[in-house]
Amino acid sequence: MNGLYPLLKKLIRTAAGRKRSYIAFLGLSIAMLLILAAVQIQSNYNNLLHSKNNQDSIANFLVLNKILNDQNIGQASMSDNDIADIQKQIFVESVGQLTPSRFKSSIQSSSDRFPFFTDISFESVPNDFIDVTSKDWKWDQSASFVPIIAPNMFLDFYNFQFSFSQNLPQLTQQVVKMIVFKINVYGPNGVITFNGRVVGFSDRITSLLVPQEFMNWGNSQFGKNKEAKPSRVIIRTKDPGNPELVNFLKEKGLSTDADKTRFSRYRQVVEIVVNISWISGAVMLLFALLIFTLFIQLTIASCKDEISLLITLGASPRQLKSFLIKQFFPVNILIILLSLLLIAFTQFLLCQKLQSQNIILEKFPSFLTLLTGLLVLAVIWVVNRISIQKFIKQSSKIV
Repeated sequence: MNGLYPLLKKLIRTAAGRKRSYIAFLGLSIAMLLILAAVQIQSNYNNLLHSKNNQDSIANFLVLNKILNDQNIGQASMSDNDIADIQKQIFVESVGQLTPSRFKSSIQSSSDRFPFFTDISFESVPNDFIDVTSKDWKWDQSASFVPIIAPNMFLDFYNFQFSFSQNLPQLTQQVVKMIVFKINVYGPNGVITFNGRVVGFSDRITSLLVPQEFMNWGNSQFGKNKEAKPSRVIIRTKDPGNPELVNFLKEKGLSTDADKTRFSRYRQVVEIVVNISWISGAVMLLFALLIFTLFIQLTIASCKDEISLLITLGASPRQLKSFLIKQFFPVNILIILLSLLLIAFTQFLLCQKLQSQNIILEKFPSFLTLLTGLLVLAVIWVVNRISIQKFIKQSSKIV
């Protein structure tokens, strides 16, 4: 047997053209790169959408309200059925009601050095939907002040518009947090004044927030319409760009921040591109397997006389099959390893490039990519084995 393998190798090399083998190996290499790249692209795509490192704590919360038109003026509140319908959608994780103040109120500076007065309204929301953490975010009737969460856009409006028109100083967040305001609540028996202080700034909800306890007390004591329904709700969703979410909002006549959902228009295009990469990689892999199978068949067919002679001289079909598998299969392992190394190198460079833009990807190929490489290798082994076994059996019959 030791002397048989060198003879078989010499016969195969002389009978099989090198050009055909190079074409087969090149086709398989390109196909492997395409299919592994397609799997890695899909993994990166899912990582960007669902990884905790890439989830936006602002974008994943959407404030919803009905679109106001001539038909629903005065009837734009959210009913219990509306809220229940939103809650049962598969793309909605949780729903919170934004409770508006039902009493008249104003806010003013407590210092003559910083004169400021304006009518104001408040909202409250369950604490799970607030993006500000503060030990002062609580209230009861014995509290020394009412904590307030202000939207960042209010401070921007003040600093870059209002302060110029009123000849007032510009303020930073830290300065605003140190200022004590007066909150005036107007009731049937007169005005009640509270001290108020901003304890944080939010990009999630664009209204002045107060603790739910203060809102419940104020609405029960001074509210004009205690049975009124909320006009806005806030939802938490894993994917604000989900086309199903956007279609639901359009169907139900609901509106939200367009900047947070406009990605849905591009996401469909991205999904099509990702799916095309999957399809093109799979098609290329099938063609590569076909080319490689034909190469094996042509190689065996071109030296069938030599194989027949070896069988006549006593070489068993099992020996020939074992030799041909060892001759053709190891190069496939090399092709897959090189393809995985190239994918890993590209992934590492891509990770480094995107990290500077706060886009977090894994530094190494995903487990799914490695598993795909092993599965493809198993498929190639089965195809090679079946092809070799088939043609050796045919050659044995001829003998």
